[in-house]
Amino acid sequence: MNLRRITTALGTTAAAALVALSVPTSAFAAEGILEINGVAHENPSGCYPVDRFPTSVTNNTDAIAEVHSGTGCNGQVEWLVYPGETYQTETAQSVFVL
Repeated sequence: MNLRRITTALGTTAAAALVALSVPTSAFAAEGILEINGVAHENPSGCYPVDRFPTSVTNNTDAIAEVHSGTGCNGQVEWLVYPGETYQTETAQSVFVL
C-alpha cells in the first residue's frame, strides 16, 4: 500500500511540473515595443543581438532592458534602459529584456 501512495505522489508531482513548464513564454514577456537600431520588437523577451554600431536602444516597454558588452547577453551590463528611455552606445553587443 505504501508503494501505491509513493507512485501516486510522484505522478501528481510530475503532472504539476509539466503544467508549470507548459506555460507559454509570452506570459513572461514585457509589454510594449523595444527598438534596437530602428527594428521594433513587440512584447520582447530574452536576448537580442546588436547588429551594427553605433547602437540605439529605445525602451517603450514596461520592463527594464539591460545593454550588455558581450554577445549572447554575456559580459558586463553596460547600461540599464528604463521604460521610456533611449540609450546610444558604440560598444554594446546585445540587449536583454528583464
